[in-house]
Amino acid sequence: METETKKPAGSDGNDVWLTAAQQRAWRTHLEVSKLLTHQLERDLQPFGLTYNDYEILVNLSEAPDRRLRMSDLARATLQSKSRLSHQISRMETAGFVRRENCESDRRGLFAVLTDDGWETMRKVAPHHVAAVREHFIDLLADEDLTALERSLNPVAEHLREVRGRA
Repeated sequence: METETKKPAGSDGNDVWLTAAQQRAWRTHLEVSKLLTHQLERDLQPFGLTYNDYEILVNLSEAPDRRLRMSDLARATLQSKSRLSHQISRMETAGFVRRENCESDRRGLFAVLTDDGWETMRKVAPHHVAAVREHFIDLLADEDLTALERSLNPVAEHLREVRGRA
């Protein structure tokens, strides 16, 4: 037996429009994403870092030998190679990273976390984690965090798959 899905008002039977509940959920997600990113960016400003800078430092700090191929770092941070190259140039000037040639592939380059970049990461990370707790984690019950993760995993998996096809 097929179940009938309720059509949103005014859709003329067309499944294009969101229901009121779907619209509220979508807009809440957008607002929270923007507000949270903006706040975390503001919390990094006293350290002279942008959110993108911090994301690069995190990825490099967690990588073996604190280094990643530029193409892998671009993929991990969802940046174009040219945008990442510009970002890495700024971070090189600040002394956080350096580029190294790839021995096995003359065309490849590595982004490498410098000692200054590592020290900056160690100094900033506790403040960033505190901000994440204050503005997100501590506002939700443990069961809500579990439900949120469970709810968002299919979306993340779908988007990773779509991105892999591009």
